[in-house]
Amino acid sequence: MTVPLIQQVRIGGYLMKQKLRGNKRYPLVLMLEPLFRCNLACEGCGKIDYPDPILNKRLSVQECLDAVDECGAPVVSIPGGEPLLHKEIGEIVAGIVKRKKFVYLCTNALLMVKKLDLFTPSPYLTFSVHLDGDREHHDRAVSQDGVFDRAVEAIREARKRGFRVTVNTTLFDFSDAGEMAEFMDFATDELDVEGVTIAPGYAYERAPDQEHFLTRARTKTFFRDLFRRGQGKKWRFNQSTMYLDFLAGNQAYHCTPWGNPTRNIFGWQKPCYLIGEGYVSSFKELMEETEWDQYGTGNYEKCADCMVHCGYEPSAVADTVAHPLKAALVSLRGIDTEGPMVAEIALENQRPAEYIFEDLAEDLSRQLAKGEGSVGPRSDAA
Repeated sequence: MTVPLIQQVRIGGYLMKQKLRGNKRYPLVLMLEPLFRCNLACEGCGKIDYPDPILNKRLSVQECLDAVDECGAPVVSIPGGEPLLHKEIGEIVAGIVKRKKFVYLCTNALLMVKKLDLFTPSPYLTFSVHLDGDREHHDRAVSQDGVFDRAVEAIREARKRGFRVTVNTTLFDFSDAGEMAEFMDFATDELDVEGVTIAPGYAYERAPDQEHFLTRARTKTFFRDLFRRGQGKKWRFNQSTMYLDFLAGNQAYHCTPWGNPTRNIFGWQKPCYLIGEGYVSSFKELMEETEWDQYGTGNYEKCADCMVHCGYEPSAVADTVAHPLKAALVSLRGIDTEGPMVAEIALENQRPAEYIFEDLAEDLSRQLAKGEGSVGPRSDAA
């Protein structure tokens, strides 16, 4: 893991405070979605297939900062949609940085070079650029040619100006471990990014392409193959060692969705960033009213194959804090790619999936049209 010392110290202090207070459920990363509108139409995305009244909706600067204060997480990830389409994204980021929260601004980088002047290099700000592999692989994943080259150009320009930059990589079943190993070499040695955040894609129910998401079994074998190819190399990951060990089938974590709560244009999303099955008006309501035990692998069909970092990285971090010696040994010895995998979570008692999002989206669209949405009537287009 290659996270700056100041960030490690601040997050470590936050985690120890939660432990000393006896808190079992607390946020680690706020997923702040100020809009759903995007300038790409990726086949695996479940965020952009909304009617225009929703796609034109924006969180205001104040709503974003209020969410940061209300949640209290030390890290704020700003996904979307494409956040750089938001006219006030510079003010939003500046306000969060002023609070000394670590911001990861997620972007496909198509507007990044044009928008860099809105931001100031800081240890609290990182551009997290979406790159799903080499040129051919990435452009296929985002359903548009030329995007890889523009993203690489933007990364190099941002690094030249002194910005922190990471790469965010999502894997599908057409991913190849050999090609991904070459991409890791490229990202580490040529792009010189701080680290790569890598995870299997989640099968959003609204995603146009439902055929190329990885199962848990395929995910584990893929990552073992990838890590085997990386032995002896100095690849940099923007993730905990224990989460990477989990991806390789060596840890049996349960999801902790409250670790990465989501605030978007509808409100606070239940139960997590990946599944939208209701919204509440406050973070307190989200934490106290969500039936957490109804979700997660083994509990709910929609969660059966999920191994995404927004649910399992908080679990891995909590395990690291609780068992530092175990985590240190994994880091020292490296991730096991040959031994037996831990037993998989049984799915026999999981409840069947409920497909309620279409009706929910229609109801929310009507509310927005009437100015009754949980985040107010603001709907200025980008």
